Amino acid sequence: MKNYKASLLVGLGACSYGVLATTVKHANEMGIHTSILTVAQFLIGFLFLLVLGEITTRQNKNIQKVAPKDKSQLFFWGISLGTTTILYYLSLRYIPVSIAIIMLMQSIWISVLIGGITQRKFPPLKTLVGAFIVLVGTLLATNIFAEKQNIDFRGVLLGLGAALSYSTSLLASSRVAVKANNILRSKYMVFGGLTFIVLFWNIETFQHFSGAGIFFGAMIALFGAILPPILFNIGVPKIGVGLGNIIASLEIPVSIISAVLVLGEPVAPIQWLGVLTILCAVIIINMPSRGQS
Repeated sequence: MKNYKASLLVGLGACSYGVLATTVKHANEMGIHTSILTVAQFLIGFLFLLVLGEITTRQNKNIQKVAPKDKSQLFFWGISLGTTTILYYLSLRYIPVSIAIIMLMQSIWISVLIGGITQRKFPPLKTLVGAFIVLVGTLLATNIFAEKQNIDFRGVLLGLGAALSYSTSLLASSRVAVKANNILRSKYMVFGGLTFIVLFWNIETFQHFSGAGIFFGAMIALFGAILPPILFNIGVPKIGVGLGNIIASLEIPVSIISAVLVLGEPVAPIQWLGVLTILCAVIIINMPSRGQS
């Protein structure tokens, strides 16, 4: 029963991530600039993690803190969180949510490539098969062969850039201060992302400042920087990383469904087939190998 509850929490975290793109695109359609959305998201998220980290540290004196030498590394790698957010949100200006999320999910095979290069180790066969299936699913999910499909490749390039940046942040998360508390690690990474975003947008944030921007920024912070980390930190340790990754892939269909319901974006049957194909790839990659429990 505990595993079911943990799985539900991870699923809710994935659903929370899934509504992000639709919320951003809806805000953009209302005339709210991306600058205020991203700054508000990271600022509110950082303040939340700052408070939560302080509470966690006081309640548990034996908690594994972040070593001084690791703080600067986490801050530096946190820049990739900022670039991921900026590139992903900018891609939504040019392409539908249903395609933007698929571009972001190219991080699946990009992570495999980066991992193989940095570790100088050939990936397992199942990982290579899964990565290939992702590419096949991408061709279907973007419906790229449709006669009337006009894809703005500016959005595609921005989405791929977000995927590359996201893969970099995943690499850092798996290698820097891995024994430290996740909330404390996230605090420094989000601070790095916030710093980069503020420098990137600079004066534009003030030019586009509005109450509506703060409201939507707070919503995005809730769905992207507050709920998922809490839900994942509770659920994933109980069900394992492999199953956690599989359940977390619910973000893809949730993103598309929310875009259909809220934005009225059309999605062809072949695109759903592509989504299903990508989900199958995630399952294959995260299946336990022989000899693993």
